[in-house]
Amino acid sequence: MAGRIEKILTEKGIELPQAMSPKVGHIETFVLSGASLYISGQIPQWNGERRFIGKAGLDFTLAEVQQAARLSALNMLAQARLALGDLDRIKRAVKLTGYVNASPDFHDITPAVNGASDLLIEVFGEAGRHARTAVGVAVMPFNVVIEVEGIFEVL
Repeated sequence: MAGRIEKILTEKGIELPQAMSPKVGHIETFVLSGASLYISGQIPQWNGERRFIGKAGLDFTLAEVQQAARLSALNMLAQARLALGDLDRIKRAVKLTGYVNASPDFHDITPAVNGASDLLIEVFGEAGRHARTAVGVAVMPFNVVIEVEGIFEVL
């Protein structure tokens, strides 16, 4: 039987991508430590296919970067489901960090990361509100436009 969060995802028509392997080389895609779940940086990909390759402000508009941030956050939730087995174990989102591959004249770093923040609030309600850091960077792995990572308090 689907849990409460899975029902919310279904009702809102939100599908999660397939979570990538929990180990990538020497890196863990998630670490569960006590009541904290740490999700490594997630990029905008769908079932392993990288999307949104390029720079904010050069190749992508703010609205497109927000879509990429949302997709990255969907991958973060897919990792959480893999780690926990059930998204209902998430008590609250604690911290989200977003890194935006930005051209020098792109200054909408904070609104760009809202695509990820808004998804967490849409799915978890008040428990999705979190502390956050948003940073513009010159280069990203695979030249993707954004990467997000998160920390969750879990039951």
